Amino acid sequence: MSSTRKLWLGLAVLLVASFSVLLWAGGEIFRTAPPVPERVVSETGEVVYTKDDIQKGRQVWQSMGGMQLGSIWGHGGYVAPDWSADWLHREALGVLDIWARQEGAANFHALTPEKQGRLQARLQPMMRKNTYDPATGTITLDEDRVAAISNVAAHYESLFGNDPATASLREAYAMKNDTVPAADHRRALTAFFWWTAWAATTERGGAAGDTLAPSQPGVVDKRVTYTNNWPGEPLVGNTPPPSLWVWSAFSVLFLLAGIGLLGWHHARTHKEEEHTFPASDPLATLRVTPSMRATAKYFWVVLALFLVQILLGAITAHYQVEGQEAYGLALSEVLPYSITRTWHTQLAVLWIAVAWLGTGLYIAPALSGHEPKFQRLGVNFLFVCLLIIVVGSFAGQWLAVMQKLGLEHNFWFGHQGWEFADMGRFWQWFLFIGLLLWLTLVGRALWPVLRGPKSDTKSIVGLMFLSTVAIGLFFASALMWGEHTHISEVEYWRWWLVHLWVEGFFEVFAAAVMSLIFVRLGLIRAHTATVAVLFATVIFLAGGVLGTLHHLYFVGTPTAVVALGASFSALEVVPLAYIGFEAYHTYKLGKATPWMVRYKWPILFFIAVSFWNLVGAGLFGFLINPPLSLYYMQGLNLTPLHGHTALFGVYGMLGIALLLFSLRGLRGQMRWDTRALKISFWSFNIGLALMALLTLLPLGTLQLLAAIEHGYWYARSADFMQKPIVDTLVWLRVPGDTVFSIGALALTWFVLRLWVAPRRETLPAGEAVKREV
Repeated sequence: MSSTRKLWLGLAVLLVASFSVLLWAGGEIFRTAPPVPERVVSETGEVVYTKDDIQKGRQVWQSMGGMQLGSIWGHGGYVAPDWSADWLHREALGVLDIWARQEGAANFHALTPEKQGRLQARLQPMMRKNTYDPATGTITLDEDRVAAISNVAAHYESLFGNDPATASLREAYAMKNDTVPAADHRRALTAFFWWTAWAATTERGGAAGDTLAPSQPGVVDKRVTYTNNWPGEPLVGNTPPPSLWVWSAFSVLFLLAGIGLLGWHHARTHKEEEHTFPASDPLATLRVTPSMRATAKYFWVVLALFLVQILLGAITAHYQVEGQEAYGLALSEVLPYSITRTWHTQLAVLWIAVAWLGTGLYIAPALSGHEPKFQRLGVNFLFVCLLIIVVGSFAGQWLAVMQKLGLEHNFWFGHQGWEFADMGRFWQWFLFIGLLLWLTLVGRALWPVLRGPKSDTKSIVGLMFLSTVAIGLFFASALMWGEHTHISEVEYWRWWLVHLWVEGFFEVFAAAVMSLIFVRLGLIRAHTATVAVLFATVIFLAGGVLGTLHHLYFVGTPTAVVALGASFSALEVVPLAYIGFEAYHTYKLGKATPWMVRYKWPILFFIAVSFWNLVGAGLFGFLINPPLSLYYMQGLNLTPLHGHTALFGVYGMLGIALLLFSLRGLRGQMRWDTRALKISFWSFNIGLALMALLTLLPLGTLQLLAAIEHGYWYARSADFMQKPIVDTLVWLRVPGDTVFSIGALALTWFVLRLWVAPRRETLPAGEAVKREV
């Protein structure tokens, strides 16, 4: 059996096994998810909340921006608090204050440490005890706890309204006045927030103990809450359970073992091959078909979306300093923080995805030499559909956040509230159909190669096509939940979308496209490229598929799923440890022949992808991936440290590299202003580094120290986030953001010049090469 067939077989077995385990893990999450009660009552039978209140409250939360304004269970924005942790702390402190007043003190903090310890020891069993009755669907609460809930609810009803008493807090949280104008909606919102906090402090039912440690006489077996004791809260005894310590240690062990095995394999199989390079650029004579030429507009839109995303990012970051204003303008009344962050995060995925979609439409006819009938019409029709989706979904989200759409229409046409999956269900269906059209367009252009006789590139083209199929079909994971689906189930499917769709199959697609480009340029042999890409895909997906579970440690997840997530997310980092080899190999290809200077800057962007893969996805990713690390770091600024350096550093840089390669074919006969590309390249890399090192890393580290010492709620509180040092660190984003923006403007100027003021290259080939250097 050939090495290629072995790799194909290994990939098939891996995918079947991985997705079988992933689906089993989903079933376990669904089975052990915290219940949504029919009623919440006091010991005297007074109804506190109903299931309808909780479900309506979730609808309200989603309509106002959901995870884009603060977070739930750690997933979401970073300026406003995590509402689960904030409610939990306020409720626990409220009960302690009631008990302190019963003992004659003004509040809990006025008591002596000895008395505080006694009341805290009394609080923990009351808050952690699971009083849910599955037979009746009822949760019964202590009267003092009901009183505390009433007080916390009053605070939230004031905060989400227009009460002057909480105006300063709204400003600190970057919330607009009257975020939720209707009083009954604010009341329902408190029911949802309370339920998320209840799940975070209530011990999961079932067998006692969360480890295999034997019980001892006189020792009470420890149980964990539905969210595995997250968030850290000393008042209620929320500390990392033993399982998080154990599987964090094992994740490091798996990482080291994986690096060792991959290093052994590399040393055993790697060998330099002699290769004769073409005397001239094989793509210089490429025939650009009408459909390939029609893809140019995709790349124009990529740049437009990118520039708007940067502008919205600057506005969103500035809200952290001024709260409700931008340089004195009451911007929150028109563009609230939750909508600017929604559009900023959504555009990050959209412009990168459009770059890759455009590349797929361009390269498919280039590889096959086949222009299917009506292909150009399909490319243009898909382009119009993408514009309608962007404009329509953004308009619906604005209407939702401004509370102009109504709860009955929000799920389908407004704001779903799930970070990176915010667009209404109608727009998600529209986008899914659009992706199926893209799959069809790419597939029909590649079909002559796929059904033709065996060739050296057939396997790698097949891998590209299969990744195209996966990109088209796996977006369907966004359609797997309904308006009232349990939040734990939504989170499971949402990370299929974010992790598997964006970080998984798009990366396989990009790797296949890059290899095919190098093969067509004659820089590497087709067989070598095929084996390399298939092996890289196997290694990446070995950790990548089940690594999805590391996003789900604290959403009602059983210990077995935590163990799987910790183990396989560590394996995600393994191939990144050897990313330097890939970067060096790419660099050598860029120097292989004199005419490769035409591809100097696309090659350098590929090398930047390798660098940020190691730093952003590797170092900063593993920093937060182990369960114990994420217990304290989830939702702190160490999370966007990984997010920014990985999303733009890897996928954004890759999108730009693919764009430049496509432009070499579309406008290769025009003189390229490489000075603009040089400015763009270095501005992107320096700006991203400054953003990470001057703001996100130090601010996240300060938050981490606060979370460990005082509890997660404090690291996300206004008391902490309004400290002068935090303001200083936020302002320090300005240099990095400015440099980064210069890079985007330089790239836009470069592309604009290719169409608006093009200059045809008239020098001889050798002289042209010298001029471009």
